[in-house]
Amino acid sequence: MAVWRLAPLFRLLLPYRRRIAVAVVAILISAAMVLVMGQGLKFVIDEGFVRGGEAFLDRALAMLAALIVFLGVVTWIRVYNVYWVGARFTADLRRKVYEHLVTLSPAFYEETRTGEVASRVTNDVTLVEAVMGGTFLYALRMLVTLLGCVVMLFVTSVKLSVLALACMPVVLLPIGLIGIRLRKLSRAVQDRVADVTSHVDETIHEIRTVQAYAHEEAEVGGFTALVERVFQTSIERSGYLALLISAVIVLAFGAVGLLLWVGAHDVFDGQLTSGSLTAFIFYAVIVANATFVLAEVYGEILRAAGASERLLELLATRSSIVAPAQPRHLPQPPLGRVALEDVSFSYPSRPDAKAIEHLSLAIEPGEVVALVGPSGAGKTTVFQLLLRFYDPSSGRVMIDGVDAREVDPRELRSRIAIVSQDPVIFATSVAENVRYGRPGASDDEVRAALEAAYALDFVERLPGGLQSGLGERGVKLSGGQRQRVAIARAILADRAVLLLDEATSALDAESEKAVQLALERLMRGRTTLIIAHRLATVQSAHRIVVMDHGHAVATGTHASLVNDNGLYARLAALQFNISGP
Repeated sequence: MAVWRLAPLFRLLLPYRRRIAVAVVAILISAAMVLVMGQGLKFVIDEGFVRGGEAFLDRALAMLAALIVFLGVVTWIRVYNVYWVGARFTADLRRKVYEHLVTLSPAFYEETRTGEVASRVTNDVTLVEAVMGGTFLYALRMLVTLLGCVVMLFVTSVKLSVLALACMPVVLLPIGLIGIRLRKLSRAVQDRVADVTSHVDETIHEIRTVQAYAHEEAEVGGFTALVERVFQTSIERSGYLALLISAVIVLAFGAVGLLLWVGAHDVFDGQLTSGSLTAFIFYAVIVANATFVLAEVYGEILRAAGASERLLELLATRSSIVAPAQPRHLPQPPLGRVALEDVSFSYPSRPDAKAIEHLSLAIEPGEVVALVGPSGAGKTTVFQLLLRFYDPSSGRVMIDGVDAREVDPRELRSRIAIVSQDPVIFATSVAENVRYGRPGASDDEVRAALEAAYALDFVERLPGGLQSGLGERGVKLSGGQRQRVAIARAILADRAVLLLDEATSALDAESEKAVQLALERLMRGRTTLIIAHRLATVQSAHRIVVMDHGHAVATGTHASLVNDNGLYARLAALQFNISGP
């Protein structure tokens, strides 16, 4: 059954079992009162109308009115608690999914579109919310009411009840047959919606490129095709859902009509009183309505089941990078010693291509080492391994003498700061962007970090100073300003190992000078690895490691490598000939 596909998510409801218990009690009371009303109708008709007891009729109607008021109070309690639980469940589910997403390694995101992930966090959770947050308990109320009414039907007339029971398979059969197809189509719709979300995410993220190449019409065409796929699948699902509901209406109320016809003949034959027939029809209508509602709810549960499958798949995805059961701790205080020992590695998406092969590299505390070489040489991969975004296929990555695989990744990364070519700026204030390096830092410490990064002057000229919002991906800042905010973040983090990934390559000469000054201050007393294509920026490094096709092909200073007349000399000659007279 589809409902069992939601069962793993029920664990999120356990902390709120008291509220659920209150809602369930209210549901039971509501169902009981509906049953009492049926008997009330029977007595009102038999005693009030048939036997002419006017005083009894007045009393019966007064009691009925009191019951209705009480039912209203119980309904408020039920509805409020049901929707409270639903809202709380949704918040907890979104937190759980997001909490899981941020622990997944880059290998997962290498093969999964971020738009599809976003669709699962938003659209899929919303569908599950609709069921878990209200529909499910509503269905429970209708089911309890239906079962109670079935019992009262037998109490009222066994003959009519047996006839009603005989009609049930005819009513329920379409639900089972059509429901299987509905669940598959519901899953398909969610997959199509995820495609749409991914397309929007990618297009908006790269809107400048889209517009620069006048690609708007083509993007709209692609988006329209995806939307049409959603529409076609949704229409097919809606057709099956409409067929399910209409079949239930026709069959259920047709069965009620049949029961009314047979019951009326029993009244004429004296086998049944008018009040009993009225009560029976009252219960039968409720059973028919409950069957209809449960058919609709079943359709919603099938939609939610498709969404829950996608969510559970996501939650079941295990990160390829996990903390060991008994992690070792890095030595204190941090030293900043880094080593790669005979390391080989291939990316999961390209298992046959070695990004690094038998690479050994040892860097002493405080040493500045530059990695140079053509694109695809493996320089960035070294950074990825040091941060333990991936584990090597063979060999060891050592931080302060400890194998990275034996350390909790969070502790390992707390030793390393990184400044990249395209710095990450979040859509929040300057202060919060800098404080990302050390969340507990005070405003004075943030200000000091900005000053050390030669960024305080331009920050203080912003309308809100430290509290100025920087827009999505730092769109309100220039490239050099974004870079200096990222450097301030690394300064505030104050970590023993510093990774600089093309930190000045995309800047103009004036911005590069300011950033270079900030980097020099950041590098003091830290072990520093620099990736650079522009060789002029690494001439002062203690060592330069030349990489090609995942191997370290030469090591030395700028002068010694130029004299060797190898790959570095060719790169240097090319660059300096282009940039110089």
